[in-house]
Order: sequence, then structure tokens, then C-alpha cells
Amino acid sequence: MSTVIEHLLVDGRPVPATGAERVTLVNPATEEEIGSVPVASASDVDTAVRSASATLASAQWRKLGPADRAALLRRLAEIIESRAGELAALISQQNGMPVKMARWGNAFGAAAAYRYYADLVEGIAEEEDRPGEPAHAVVRREPVGVVGIIAPWNGPQILVAWKLAPALAAGCTAVLKPAPETSLDAHWLAEAVLEAGFPPGVLNVVTGGRDTGMALVEHPLVAKVAFTGSTAAGREIAAACGAALKPVTLELGGKSAAILLDDADLDAFSGQAARLCAPNSGQVCYSCTRVLAPEDRYDSVVDAVVAGMRAARLGDPADRGTDFGPLVSARQLDRVAGYVETGRREGAEVVLGGSRPSGFPRGFFYAPTVFRGVHNRMTIAREEIFGPVVVVIPYRGEDEAVEIANDSEYGLGGSVFTADPGRGMDVARRVETGTIGINGYDLSMAAPFGGYKASGLGRELGPEGLTPYYAVKSIYNAPRVGS
Repeated sequence: MSTVIEHLLVDGRPVPATGAERVTLVNPATEEEIGSVPVASASDVDTAVRSASATLASAQWRKLGPADRAALLRRLAEIIESRAGELAALISQQNGMPVKMARWGNAFGAAAAYRYYADLVEGIAEEEDRPGEPAHAVVRREPVGVVGIIAPWNGPQILVAWKLAPALAAGCTAVLKPAPETSLDAHWLAEAVLEAGFPPGVLNVVTGGRDTGMALVEHPLVAKVAFTGSTAAGREIAAACGAALKPVTLELGGKSAAILLDDADLDAFSGQAARLCAPNSGQVCYSCTRVLAPEDRYDSVVDAVVAGMRAARLGDPADRGTDFGPLVSARQLDRVAGYVETGRREGAEVVLGGSRPSGFPRGFFYAPTVFRGVHNRMTIAREEIFGPVVVVIPYRGEDEAVEIANDSEYGLGGSVFTADPGRGMDVARRVETGTIGINGYDLSMAAPFGGYKASGLGRELGPEGLTPYYAVKSIYNAPRVGS
């Protein structure tokens, strides 16, 4: 059944788009059309932003303190959890994510973010005394304003929650521009926000592509932008925000390295290789798609990677036993296949996969793929492929391993495998990346997430993820708080 949405969601109401252009959504597992949404024009974006701005200034929203906003966030989390199956199925149909991953990450993971920021904001004073000379000051935190959120297709709910939860906790309002491929669940979220009791206009949804997103970024009433997506798009958004002196958070691409030290337990690594190196068929920004292996254990490491990737089940994303679903689109399938052919041309050897799998006459499926004989100057070792493609690179000595890991324009994720956690910590400190795990990689809601270099600007999650949504004011010679 196809879901045809004829409207945008503005001020809590369905509002027709001004133009006739539409986006068609396709199920990547079946190649069947599953819906369509309107493309919002610059005029439509203006209407949505003005709604958010009016709500920001309204007594109905401004009168709510941190505890009130926290209660609404918790109610939203409850709604998401109560309908986790429905939401996960909708996401899986749009982007091909295995439904078990969609349920765990984009339903329960998103709910956890709303709860985390609800708890966090209750413990932060909106005003605090700062004694000093020659003047006593009160430091006041105010919402930064209307937030423009531009979300990707690969984590359409959890990556919105990382932005929307702190924005709402701080008292901001927002306009969300989802990825075209995952527009349906953005409408689902907006309706859940209203059901939770948030005032109309707190969250507005405009659908469309690049032009819609840039109209949102460049709107003068948008006070802050939060974006997750490609590094190329991030550079455009950063340039626009820089010209307007507008704060921006950018979570961009990655080419992360898993460093296996000479004492690493290869069985333990192999057991999590698929989840670490190619989650969601490799369509996750922090995937450790470069595996760095000691030269004298190279063959054993290649075998461990192959075994781990081969053990993951490729299949229908609606099946709870599936580990790898299809890629999101025909364009992404062509992109991945092109990179694999480039790897072959440059002299690397495919030891697993390297083609479309048999038994899948429909859908944008690509077999989990492992390359050996790779050095770090090859294209497949340098560019973000965003598919189930892993390269194994040899190194001589710990220093060279760190050097290879750091020889990248990116710095988002990573991991170090070793029998000695202290040694792993020493290596982790030397890797130029925003996040890194020891003997695995598991995100923490309480710790900041973000990248070095071309992997982005700013941080999400943790207390650091709330700070950008405040404007901070110092009031000198003010009466003491509570006096």
C-alpha cells in the first residue's frame, strides 16, 4: 500500500505545499513505490520557520520551565516506545534497515535520547550566581531560538532525537527537513510530538531535497542549524552558516579504523566484525571499514574478518533474523559497485563478496565484501563508500598502525583490540578521532559524539550536546538568584 502525503506539517496542522513537485519513496528491498511527499518551496519553508518563531515567543511555550519540558519529553519517549514495532517497520520499509536494528536504534534509542535530555535539563539552573570582582554576575541560559534540523536517511529517528531532544529541553522550537528517502517517519514523529502535549508549532516538518534544506539553513529566523550527512553537503551548510555568523553542528562522514594489536583475540573480534565494520550494510558514518592488521598476523586477521562478515545474514529487512538488508537506493548500489571495481583496478583482491548476491532478483542488495592486499593510499581505503565493504591493511609496529589510522581526512570513530586494556587506552589516546572504543564500539548517551577534521564540527550527546541550544547572557551587578 502506498502512503501519499499531500501536505507539510506546520503549526500542528496539515498545510498544502505551494508547488506541485513531489518526492517518490521506494522500498529498497522490493523496488516498489511505497509513498510520496511534497517538495517544500522556499515560501513553504518561510511559513514553517515563522510558525516556529511565533511559538518560540508565545506564552504557551515560554511559560514552561525545565521540569515542564522534561515531562513532555518523557511522554514523547513513552509514545515512541509503545509503538516501537510500528515505527521500526516504517523505517525499514523506507531505507532497508533490518527491522531489529530499526527497533533497537531508531525507536528505543531515540526514546532514550529524549529521556536523557529530560533528566539532564532538570538539573541545570536557568540562572546561576557567579561571584567575582569588581561585579557580581548572574549567568542566564536562554533558548538559542528556532533550530533548523536536517536529518539523514540512515538513522532517521535517532539522529533527529540527538538534535531535537536537547533543542526542546533548552526551550527552542524547530523545523525538521528529513532526508527525502525517509520522509514518512518524520510526519509520524511530528504527530507523536503533538500527542505528547507539546504546543503546535514547536516542531514543524518540511519535506524535500537540497533546495528545501538550503532554504531552511539560510532563513534569517533560523538561529542554529544541526545537520548530519555527507561531508560535501556539510561544507556547503558550514559556508552558509559562516556567512550569516549562525552556529552550526555538523556530524559528517567517516573512514574509521579498527586497529588489531598483535595480542588481539581474533575470535572475539570476528564475532562482532559485521556489527563493528558494516552496521546497517555499512551505511553508518562511524563504521570501522578499515581493519589494520599486524603484518605477521595478516592472513589470520583477513580470515577473521571474512568469517565475521560471512556469518551475518543477508536478507529481507522485515525479517528479525536479518543482519544485512539492501542498500537504500539504486544510486547507492551503483556507488558501492563502482568502488568495488575501483578497488580491483587498483590491485586489491576481493576475498568475500564483490558483487550483487544471488537469490535476490529484486532489491538493492550487495553482498558483504572484504578486500585484502590493500594499502592506505588506495581509493577504497580513503573514501567513504557507505556500503558493506571492508578493507584489511597491514602494518609493522604500533607506531605505524597509529600513523595509518590518522592518515585520513576523517576522524569520527574507531576501535582498538588488545588483550591489555591499558595498552589499548594508550593507543586510543593517539588516534585522531572524536570517538573510539576498546575491544568494541558502543555509544554512550552520556558521552559526546562527533568528529575531528572532515568528520564535522561540534558535538552531540552528553551535556556537551545541550550547550549549543542555549544562548548565554551575563548580567553584571544583578541581584543574587533567589534574593
